[in-house]
Amino acid sequence: MAATISKQCSRHLQKIFSSSRIISRYSLVFGNNFVEDTHDHVPTRCSFSTISSQIPFRISQTSLLKQKHFPYLRNSVRRMFIQMQDTPNPNSLKFIPGTQVLESGTFDFPNPKSAQCSPLAKMLFSIEGVKGVFLTKDAVTITRSDDDLDWNILKPEIFAVIMDFFASGLPVLTDEKPSGDTVIHEDDDETVQLIKELLDTRIRPTVQEDGGDIVYMGFEKGVVKLKMQGSCSSCPSSIVTLKHGVQNMLQFYIPEVLAVEQVTDELDSLSEKEFKKVEEKLNKKK
Repeated sequence: MAATISKQCSRHLQKIFSSSRIISRYSLVFGNNFVEDTHDHVPTRCSFSTISSQIPFRISQTSLLKQKHFPYLRNSVRRMFIQMQDTPNPNSLKFIPGTQVLESGTFDFPNPKSAQCSPLAKMLFSIEGVKGVFLTKDAVTITRSDDDLDWNILKPEIFAVIMDFFASGLPVLTDEKPSGDTVIHEDDDETVQLIKELLDTRIRPTVQEDGGDIVYMGFEKGVVKLKMQGSCSSCPSSIVTLKHGVQNMLQFYIPEVLAVEQVTDELDSLSEKEFKKVEEKLNKKK
């Protein structure tokens, strides 16, 4: 575990300080042949192939794709070219649908309650095992709820939901809201302006490439408060990345920065505690 975290941290540090782009291996998804149920004419099954392994995936009929829940999906599925990319967090995968997801910025949905403004996020949360959804301009990052969940089981359903959603014509967001305050305001002092500028130009772009984001939450008594989103939120190396990557860079350019602290929303903390309680109950029943 220590070796893995160290390796993941080194990857973040290399990207943040040198801005060198690491070429990731992609699995290319193509050749989507849908079979319609003659009963209700709703696409219920699809086979996928990956260039690397040529292993077919099957999507079984779920309530998500039934016409009574989503009538707008009737005969609306089209071909899409979806790329899949690993992230430093083994519990998160990045899906690139080949079409624009957001016009700009990022949106983090750490739990179903936070996804009320996004039809896409709500559909993805309906998949059993999906814990978090993170949206960027051109990608969707999914975080699974348990290490033991097999990605080979989750991926086909995720592919199907993404394709069905973009074929439906629904908006990704219905009520836009800012994901973080990195905009420089007139009343920001010089130190805060420098912090925000470094985050936006040197740190956030590299983190977003891995399906995550770092959001500025405040600066008080020399401590920069940041919130981790997407694949970074539950990544084993996130604390190491903050302390040895982000903190070192901010301190190098801004002497007033004494430390960097990770913060979480109260709702995120409560959701995490409730999830752990349910998980413990299920483990006792086994």
